[in-house]
Amino acid sequence: MKPQSEFQRPQLQKGIGKAGLFSLAFGAMIGVGWVTAMGTWLTNAGPLGAVIAFLLGGLLMLAIGLCYAEVTSTLPLSGGEVAYAYKAYGTSRAFIVGWFLVFGYLSVSAFEAISISKVISYLIPTIDYWELYTVNGSPIYFSHIALSALFVVVITAINYTGVKNAARFQVGLTILFIGMTCVFVIAGLIMGDWNNLLPLFSENHSGSIMAGVAMVAVTVPFWFVGFDTIPQAAEEAKESVSAKTIGLLIPLSIVVAVCFYILLIFSTSIAAPWNDILTDKLPTAKAFEIATQSPFLVKIILLTALVGLLTSWNGFFLAGSRVLFAMGRGKIITPALGKSHPKYQTPYKAVIFSGIVTFVASLMGPGAMVAFVNVGSLCIVIAFLGVSASFLSLRKKFPDLHRPYVTPGGKLLGFIGVLGSLGILAVMVFPKSPAALAWPFEWAIFLTLSLLGLLFWLLSARSRNKVPKKERDYLILEKYS
Repeated sequence: MKPQSEFQRPQLQKGIGKAGLFSLAFGAMIGVGWVTAMGTWLTNAGPLGAVIAFLLGGLLMLAIGLCYAEVTSTLPLSGGEVAYAYKAYGTSRAFIVGWFLVFGYLSVSAFEAISISKVISYLIPTIDYWELYTVNGSPIYFSHIALSALFVVVITAINYTGVKNAARFQVGLTILFIGMTCVFVIAGLIMGDWNNLLPLFSENHSGSIMAGVAMVAVTVPFWFVGFDTIPQAAEEAKESVSAKTIGLLIPLSIVVAVCFYILLIFSTSIAAPWNDILTDKLPTAKAFEIATQSPFLVKIILLTALVGLLTSWNGFFLAGSRVLFAMGRGKIITPALGKSHPKYQTPYKAVIFSGIVTFVASLMGPGAMVAFVNVGSLCIVIAFLGVSASFLSLRKKFPDLHRPYVTPGGKLLGFIGVLGSLGILAVMVFPKSPAALAWPFEWAIFLTLSLLGLLFWLLSARSRNKVPKKERDYLILEKYS
C-alpha cells in the first residue's frame, strides 16, 4: 500500500479569521425566524413561555455546543461531524450523521430561499406576479421563483469563488445586522409598555402552559442550528487561529444567540399587546410599528430581516457543502463531491449540488416553510445525537488524544446531549405529541430524504468498498488518523 504522503487529499483554502468564524455561527443562528415565526412562538407559549422555551433549548444547545467545542478543537476538519463519527464509529455511522446533517442544512437553505422572496414582497407588494400553482394552499408566483433563483445563484457564486469571499460577506452583513437591530429594539423598549407583556403565558392552541412551552422548545434546535457551522469550516481557518480558539467560539456564539432571541421576544411583546399582533403576517414588524407609529421603522425591520436571512443562508449553505465535500473526499459517497477547485480551492461540485437542491426545494414555496422547519429540526437533532455520542465514544476509546480544549463537566454534558436529543426526537416522532411531524406532508419529506440517503449509500457501495481503510482514514482525518 502507498504511504500516506502519496495519497491525494483535496485541500481547501485557509482564509477564515476569528471574526469570520464567529459571524458564520452567529449569523447562521439569527436568520429570519424572529420575523416569520414570532407569531407562532407567542401563540403557543406567550412571551414568558417562549423565553423559557428558548432558555431550555439554549441550555441543551450549550451542552451540545460544549461537546462540539472539544471535538472540533481536537479534530479541526472540514465536514466536522463526519470526521467525529468516523473516528468514533466508522464509515456507516459517519454517513448517517453526515446525510441528515446535510439535509438539515439544506432545508434551512430552502427555507431562506423561500423567505427572501416573501420578505421582499412585503417591501414591494407589487412583486407578486404570475401565479403558477399552489402548495398547501399557498400560491407560488413566477416572480418569487425568479427572485429565489437569483439569490441562489448569488450565494452559490460567492461560495464557489473562495472562502475568503464568503467570510467577508458574512462579517460585513453581521455587523450591519447588529447595528440595524439595535435601532428598532431600543425604540420599542423606550416607546412600548411593559404591561403589554400580560398575559405572560398562552394556552390558546396547546391546552396547557407546559405543552405550549414544549411546542416552542422542540423547534429551538432549528433556530439555533448554526453554531455547528464552525466545525464545518474549521479546516479553512487561518493558521493564526488556534484550535482552542475555534472550539471556544462555539459556546460563545450560542450564548450570544440566546440573548438575541430573548431580547427580541421581550422587546416585541413590550412594543405592543402581543395578543393583538398574532394575526398579522409579520407580528414583529407590526408590534414596533404600533409602538413607534413609524411605517419607516417597519421598512428598517424588514431590511434587517433581509440581512439576517442572507447571513443565515450563507452560513448554512457553506456548512452543507462542506459536509458533502467531506463525505465525497472520504469516498463515503460519490468522490466527485469531494473535488476541490484547482484555482479557488473550494468544494465547487458540492457547492453546485447544494445550489441545485436549494432551488428545487424552494419551488415548494411558502406552504412548505413550516415543514422545512420541522423536518430540518428532526434531521439536525439526529446529527446532534450523533455528535454527542461521538464525543462520549472518543473520550472512552482515545483518552490520550490531544485536546486543545477540554469541556468542563466532561461526560456529563455528553450524556445530557444524548438524552436531550433523544427526548426531542421522541416528541417529534410520537404521533400524539403536540410537536409531532404532520402526516402526510412532513413525513413524506422526511421519508423521501431517508430513501434518497439509502439510494446514495447503495449506489456508492462499489467505489466505497474499493478504498482501503488506511487511505480513507487519511482522506477524512489527515494527520489526526
